[in-house]
Amino acid sequence: MHTGTHFSYPVYATHLTKSLVLHYFPQLDESVFVEIEIGKTIIAKDPEGDFKVTAYDANHCPGAVMFLFEGTFGNILHTGDCRLTKDTVKNLPTKYIPNKKDIENIAQLDYVFIDCTFGRCSLEFPTKKAAIQQVKNCIKMHPNAQVVYLSCDLLGQEEILIEISKEFQSSIYVDQLSVPDCFQVISHIAPEIMTNDSSARFHVIGFPKLNERAARKFSEAHNNNEQEPLFIRPSTYWYASHEDAENLSLTDAERDEFGVWHICYSMHSSRYELEWALRHLKPKWVVSTTPPCLAMDLAYVKKHCFKTRLEADDPIWNLFNLSSPEKCATIACASNGNSEVGECTNASKSIVEDSKPDRKRKICSPLKKQEVTLFGRARLGLEETQLWEREEEEGENGKKKCHVLTMEKDLELEIVSVEPFIEQPSSLPVNISLKDKELQVDREKMEMALNGNKNQGDRSIYINESLKKMYRSRNVPVPRPLPSLVELMNSTKRVRLVLNPVKEE
Repeated sequence: MHTGTHFSYPVYATHLTKSLVLHYFPQLDESVFVEIEIGKTIIAKDPEGDFKVTAYDANHCPGAVMFLFEGTFGNILHTGDCRLTKDTVKNLPTKYIPNKKDIENIAQLDYVFIDCTFGRCSLEFPTKKAAIQQVKNCIKMHPNAQVVYLSCDLLGQEEILIEISKEFQSSIYVDQLSVPDCFQVISHIAPEIMTNDSSARFHVIGFPKLNERAARKFSEAHNNNEQEPLFIRPSTYWYASHEDAENLSLTDAERDEFGVWHICYSMHSSRYELEWALRHLKPKWVVSTTPPCLAMDLAYVKKHCFKTRLEADDPIWNLFNLSSPEKCATIACASNGNSEVGECTNASKSIVEDSKPDRKRKICSPLKKQEVTLFGRARLGLEETQLWEREEEEGENGKKKCHVLTMEKDLELEIVSVEPFIEQPSSLPVNISLKDKELQVDREKMEMALNGNKNQGDRSIYINESLKKMYRSRNVPVPRPLPSLVELMNSTKRVRLVLNPVKEE
């Protein structure tokens, strides 16, 4: 959206963020920025109607804010990277947070675009303040360490360095060549804590090759009969990815096999904090901004947003400048090149015309929806055991009407849809064709598999009933059973050619 040093749209940012961006990109024109400070509201002009934008502290890194949009499109909170602690949530407008006496919120958020970086992590992270205290305690436990290496070069870890400098009344060596980003940020935020003297006790180092660097420094100390240096890495990823994470201490530093001490310091919300925030904000829709961790991993979304449908008057159409869909076409590309039009509940590609007739926008991902195979759960990374749920109710003529709840994972929008269908007697779907003719299943064998016929001698063709329901709910072909060992051996046998000798006349 930019050409040269100019943007086609203004950039809304805090003064600190603006200063950092201009420092990294001095070629940018300062006029493209619109400053907005925490707690302040501005009116954004728009042809479709003016709307309000308010900035709130994101509790992430210096200058980071959440944006609250309020207009004809609804009420939208975009958190960006954030950590939604109780104090962070309570700083939001009280009309969106019910009091103890109130049953419902005075106003409701239509959408929350939320940071779900650790949405699948069950650990309850300590607060930033508690984690910084653990760093101080770890340093005090090693009073003889002549050098303390702090792996705090990431944006958002400056508070750790500031507090350590105050606690130990010492400057911190930040090398401009090895950690340039950290050097620039500290120069803007707290230049008084830095020093160019490499003999200082505290050094900031980067995370890449941290273990190798620690091993080298330990070896040098042993060879010189010196006290080992102290390596500290405040981060959450080591805890979240550890195979024995549940048994790690979150109240004291942990030492790994390389001699590096870890403290669980997080700039992102824990799963517990996300659930707590959503229960209090009670939004209608929740969208994750950090795949592959999706909002659908959260209990609040499964309980309150899972069965929600996009209505024709939903504000999201105005939000993305789309007209409400009246017709939804499905293009099902078969292997023979034919296309069929079906109902929008089974759409693999939905196109909705917007207010400008000369263009079309795709709501769903342009990528072709992957089919689920016998090994599809592993291939698609589907971890939830109850990914497909069924609800039954009595329909007309005594037939059971089932609702299969499915979850679509798209690149542009995270959509939760409800697909109704009437369960029919088991039969091979007539509208399914396989691209590879070698994988085409004999109709009679498949009928026996779908009907659960186990008494035909070949038990390998039997498919579990729950698997059949799952594949029907996804509207994909029931997979061909795995071939037997005999079939595999027969398929690899070579044809033996017998040549009759030609008799000479």
